[in-house]
Amino acid sequence: MNRSTRYAVAADHIFDGRTKHKDAAVVIEDSYIASLIPQSELPTDLSIRKLPAGFWLAPGFIDIQVNGGGDVLFNNSPTPSAIATMMAAHRKFGTTAFLPTLITDTPEKTRAAMAAAESLVEEESSVLGIHLEGPYLSPERAGVHNPNLMRIPDTSDLEILCGDRRGVLLVTLAPERVPKGFIARLVKSGVRVSLGHSVATYEETCAAMADGLRGFTHLFNAMRPLNSREPGPIAAALETPDVWFGIIVDGVHVNSAMLRLALRGLGHPMLVTDAMPPVGGSRSTFSLYDFQVEVSGGVCLSPDGRLSGAALDMATAVRNCVSLLGVPLEDALRFASWNPAEFIGVGHRLGKLAPGYRADMVAFDPETITVLATWVAGFDQDTIPKADRTTSARSQH
Repeated sequence: MNRSTRYAVAADHIFDGRTKHKDAAVVIEDSYIASLIPQSELPTDLSIRKLPAGFWLAPGFIDIQVNGGGDVLFNNSPTPSAIATMMAAHRKFGTTAFLPTLITDTPEKTRAAMAAAESLVEEESSVLGIHLEGPYLSPERAGVHNPNLMRIPDTSDLEILCGDRRGVLLVTLAPERVPKGFIARLVKSGVRVSLGHSVATYEETCAAMADGLRGFTHLFNAMRPLNSREPGPIAAALETPDVWFGIIVDGVHVNSAMLRLALRGLGHPMLVTDAMPPVGGSRSTFSLYDFQVEVSGGVCLSPDGRLSGAALDMATAVRNCVSLLGVPLEDALRFASWNPAEFIGVGHRLGKLAPGYRADMVAFDPETITVLATWVAGFDQDTIPKADRTTSARSQH
């Protein structure tokens, strides 16, 4: 890729994370956004890439739950090269930053995964850290996780999780499965804590939130259901304004009516993919633990019929959010960028197109949410062949 030090990307519509601007341009200097201005104010000597008519430019998608992609499963290969493969696979669909996610596994796999992610945080802008979804989960809500690998944490776990690190550490746990004070210790050390795979009661959930838990992993899935006499975690998530909850909008994991209900709550929704190896890959099967998962009709199923992650990408999640849930496109884009950025503590530099923010952007057709190109820290990557797109007659970035 050939990049100028300073250039602009112009579009008919630019969504900056909060507001839509018509006939505007983002001016980029090195890796950061210098300004967002009307196209009429662009300097005549500036290199400009003009998006095709009608296309939108928006903040790049941030996915905090990525198990795999490009025919790679992080649990099977907790290495830097596997993360790089996943990153390339998901970038085709507008994801410019993500958390590689390790589901419940052995302590050895966990340490290897943490080391792999940390080694890339400063080398690869897209890698923000790691999401550990387990092993401190409830066997009663295991889903496809191996319940035999789930356990109660001890002091050695605190030493590992609370130690020095680079990047974001997000831990999904079941509050009823960890000792008193465990969540508070994690939060004090800067760990983001999310509830998932849990049978926690409403009271247990509220106690965890008082200790600093602020997230809910794939709301509705693998957690105590909403009940009139025991509202559980779901009620706590929906009635609290300073929490964030992930939703898998694939038309399979959760009925659309339930998701529309969740969007009426006070918590902040985040689109997640819970993606498995087929996303951006070519194979319809993959191994998980000691069994094979088959993908049929876009659904990942274990031999006994359990949902095993999702064959979902972020562009499709945004599209489904609009078409299945009736959400305005601007809100769906916010669920895919600004909200997750805020949740994991990077909202001061990612999730918006504003001066001083890193130039992570996605260009797409608003009718189909087909991704044309992405930029990470100012570097572009086209996802549609050049013969199928148009660029500015003034210059081409």
